[in-house]
Amino acid sequence: MGVDMSNPPTKDFFASPALSLSLAGIFRDAGATQAAAAASVEVEEGDEGSGRGGGGSGKREETMEISSENSVPARSRSEDDLLEHDDDEDDGDKTKKKKRKKYHRHTTDQIREMEALFKESPHPDEKQRKQLGKQLGLDPRQVKFWFQNHRTQIKATQERQENSLLKQELEKLREENKAMRETKNKACCPNCGMATTSKDGSMKTEEQQLRIENAKLKAELEKLRTTIGKYPPGAAPTSSCSTGNDQENRSSLVFYTGIFGLEKSRIMEVVNQAMEELKKMATAGEPLWIRIVETGREILNYDEYVKEFSVENSSNSRPRRSIEASRETRVVFVDLPRLVQNFMDVNQWKEMFPCIISKAATVDVICHGEAPNKNGGIQLMFAELQMLTPLVPTREVYFVRYCKQLSAEQWAIVDVSIDKAEENIDASLVKCRKRPSGCIIEDKSNGHCKVTWVEHLECQRSTVHTMYRTVVSSGLAFGARHWMAKLQLQCERLVFFMATNVPTKDSTGVATLAGRKSILKLAQRMIWSFCHAIGASSYHTWNKVSRKTGEDIRVSSRKNLNDPGEPLGVIVCAVSSVWLPVSPNLLFDFLRDEARRSEWDIMSNGGPVQSIANLAKGKDRGNAVTIQTLKSKGNSMWVLQDSCTNAFESMVVFAPVDITGMQSVIRGCDSSNMAILPSGFSILPDGLESRPLLITSRHEKSNDMEGGSLLTIAFQILTNSSPTAKLTMESVESVNTLISCTLRNIKTSLQCEDG
Repeated sequence: MGVDMSNPPTKDFFASPALSLSLAGIFRDAGATQAAAAASVEVEEGDEGSGRGGGGSGKREETMEISSENSVPARSRSEDDLLEHDDDEDDGDKTKKKKRKKYHRHTTDQIREMEALFKESPHPDEKQRKQLGKQLGLDPRQVKFWFQNHRTQIKATQERQENSLLKQELEKLREENKAMRETKNKACCPNCGMATTSKDGSMKTEEQQLRIENAKLKAELEKLRTTIGKYPPGAAPTSSCSTGNDQENRSSLVFYTGIFGLEKSRIMEVVNQAMEELKKMATAGEPLWIRIVETGREILNYDEYVKEFSVENSSNSRPRRSIEASRETRVVFVDLPRLVQNFMDVNQWKEMFPCIISKAATVDVICHGEAPNKNGGIQLMFAELQMLTPLVPTREVYFVRYCKQLSAEQWAIVDVSIDKAEENIDASLVKCRKRPSGCIIEDKSNGHCKVTWVEHLECQRSTVHTMYRTVVSSGLAFGARHWMAKLQLQCERLVFFMATNVPTKDSTGVATLAGRKSILKLAQRMIWSFCHAIGASSYHTWNKVSRKTGEDIRVSSRKNLNDPGEPLGVIVCAVSSVWLPVSPNLLFDFLRDEARRSEWDIMSNGGPVQSIANLAKGKDRGNAVTIQTLKSKGNSMWVLQDSCTNAFESMVVFAPVDITGMQSVIRGCDSSNMAILPSGFSILPDGLESRPLLITSRHEKSNDMEGGSLLTIAFQILTNSSPTAKLTMESVESVNTLISCTLRNIKTSLQCEDG
């Protein structure tokens, strides 16, 4: 569970321990400055036991350790001079006469010998002082005072360095606090009128990430231009991403001529050929596609494909490549213009498939197309595709996306990788190519669309963990079935989000539509954050942790500096993937059931769990958002949980939430700046049901066909509320123990300890 192990982010920074140390250091500096004049020389006043000195030698040594702010090593009077004076009293005179001050400067040899002993023993005893004094021709008390002042001087230097560091940290905290206070007082909630924070913080974070990605792409393109030699560095024409006027379109065309060596007519020829291939792949039956009776899946007959489309065998030029082809047809609840817009807007496309797309960008726009639906639009795009586990490598692909209206009720979106483009891109980036892929969208009545999705990939062979080898090699992981399942789920979620006549049984515990929308929006952000945190994307650096219990746990850490959507500070994420001999449906129902949560959730401590609110977000009853309260030892904690399931994958994602903040969200307040740190589970079928384990003439059904589950469990915790803090082994061990104990509880409850 994502447990916030620190103070909430709204706590005043001036109460932090770092600030207390800083202020203490500042006052200590002030005291040292006031004592500068008195400590600039070494003073010897009478005997150590005299009444003026007061106290014993130990106390005397303690009170002498005061150093000047302006003292200089090896040259200051506090180190080299010794002041000796005695007090004489005249019985016949009322005034006391002091002897004239006597100064003694140590020689270079004496200082060198005392410094050598100081390195070995900063606190010499009386015997060592006498021996050293005899060796150097000094009185033991002179040696004693030199060591006292030298310790004081070193201590003061260290304190000044510490104070300087603490002052710098104090300034950073003040700047962060000021920025948070300015962001906090900007807006009011449109639903209830209460003061709330704005979205500027999250927008700035997203904008910063996009700027970084854009800078990387520009640097890569600049390198390509220099390599080709057609343009000198910095002299290449600009792109036409922003507007659609003729001048910028010409610049974009010249840009693509320079990079790919292709004219616009050649690009149009490639995408038109890809469009024709997609239409045939989407509508053809046997012998091009062969349906498997046992699973209902369609398999591409590759020999027929080569004959039909005259494809050259590229095995010699592209060694160690595998071909994946799949097709899926479903009806989704969304209007056609909105769906087309989601495909042509890279940000909306990425948000629609958070489980599959970890990164995506429009590198450039070749043709904007006709408004408003971008008919004829052509874009060069980049995407990084992932699975929800660090054990499966991501796939990076560059492709051209072409949008075309086929008829009044039918549109097509086709993706195809261009060979000329990839020859000019770093070979290490081209791990996956798209043969003509995409979808045919047909408008149906009452806001429904029939979507036929074709996914045809050519990928480098890479090392995949044995647990996921079947799922990946069979094409299930990145195939059309997965894309369509996610599309259907997201469309259902959008319908339930926009609905105004939700039945009472589908919306319990929330009184207003504004509150319902606010909660569903927060849950969607929680899902996106969870998917973004646990994949094998280049955003993360995963380290394998070996444990005696045998779990394969991967750990990564990150620092949140200014994103208000999650707690500020150092965040640790630990992920482990295991195979369990239970069906995915059984495992999903167990993990989402609040009545059985105490069987696996360590934070509940076996206490009761109650549901405060339950909001449906899909036709399947497993697709729901709930707010649960956990009571343990007199303490109460609220947890926001989002459970979703489809034909390919199921997820249960949860995060502890601030009770006061969540009550505001239930009333309909803006939830965009509510800090959440999600943890959860991802459940996949192990892929074994896609192939029979044996062939027999008997018609009886084998239970072995059902297969098991691939469970990925992930926990995120905030280890320190200061973004400048360092990760500790205690924090890593804590989150690893959390995963081990949770996994053991799940196996015990499902009676699969030996799985």
